Amino acid sequence: MMNAWNRRAVFVLAAGMAYLPAPAAGQSIFQVVPTPNEYFNNGLQAVSASSPSDIWAVGQATIHYDGTQWTAFPAPGMKGNNTSFLGGVADISPTDVWAVGTVNTGEANPGQVIERWNGTEWTVVAGPTFASGDVPSLKAMTAISANDIWAVGSLLSDGGEILNFLFEHWDGQSWASTSRVVNDAFLFGVSADAANDVWAVGFAGPENDKSKTLVMHYDGTGWKDVASPSVGTGANQFNGVVALAPNDVWAVGFSTPVPPPKEAATLTLIEHWDGTGWTVVTSPNVGPNSIYQSNRLEGITAVSSTDIWAFGSYTVANGSGQQKTLLLHWDGTAWTIAPSPSPVKGSFVSDVLFAGVSPAPGNVWIVGSEDEAPYTGTLAIHSTSAGPNQ
Repeated sequence: MMNAWNRRAVFVLAAGMAYLPAPAAGQSIFQVVPTPNEYFNNGLQAVSASSPSDIWAVGQATIHYDGTQWTAFPAPGMKGNNTSFLGGVADISPTDVWAVGTVNTGEANPGQVIERWNGTEWTVVAGPTFASGDVPSLKAMTAISANDIWAVGSLLSDGGEILNFLFEHWDGQSWASTSRVVNDAFLFGVSADAANDVWAVGFAGPENDKSKTLVMHYDGTGWKDVASPSVGTGANQFNGVVALAPNDVWAVGFSTPVPPPKEAATLTLIEHWDGTGWTVVTSPNVGPNSIYQSNRLEGITAVSSTDIWAFGSYTVANGSGQQKTLLLHWDGTAWTIAPSPSPVKGSFVSDVLFAGVSPAPGNVWIVGSEDEAPYTGTLAIHSTSAGPNQ
């Protein structure tokens, strides 16, 4: 999920952070692949695949890759008007795909939406029943099997006065929900490697102030908080997570050295779960070379335990607010910045990578959005040679 950036910056070396100059010129192993733009705004926020020739990417647009090209398919409630988004997708098979998100302003029934692809079209599927006035919102989803799918988000109740964590589960027959009252906390990512090993991440506390990393775990019986470190004294947030094994889970996002009113740049944040606890792993940044140059990671995907990609964007140093794609790689030993294409279609660059998937070894897709003034376009980059020796 993309939030407004706090463009404050100081040059303070924080634990787990590595400051680097802008990426050296080099040939990226990723290439931009043409994608359709069906609406005025078309950014992509999630991607999932059942095979290299069956990939779905969703956001304000809903597009499919058949092994040759990307094609747009209309999804109910998605109009490209910045009011409705699909934030999660789970591709089980060519005839069974789920997507979740939020339908907001201007819609008859504001709140969450659950949709399903049957091989021909997307249709809305009934979700759990909520009390009158409740506003559920779903941000991400993960599938263990066709009959075991989780979606996470938040639930506003009591006229917007109470915020709850929201967990929804599909058992093959219907969607059921569980929630818990929280205070200024949101979930943005979810991943599972088994039915009893599901992880959800986000932040707790006032956003862009003193928020802390948030991690929750499902052990087959219930969701529980798991302690995770925050870096610095400013805002921390997780945006993405990937679970590879019970002792191998990664979460990514950003940290801030100091809270407002002091000025601080956001920096990449990567943490690892080893089966016992979460620890910060040193991650590189572009700069900062000025008070405006921030770095954020929005998502993560893994080919294997020694071939992992984290991605997002960094702002340019001149203070214009322009941002370019940021791509990091884990080779089993260290995180490094990898060359990443950032297409320019106009005078203003605003390219962000939000989600990734690896449908086969060495085959990695990463999707997001790009500025194609006056509208927002879909963005997909692809590599068939991704790996530790890239």
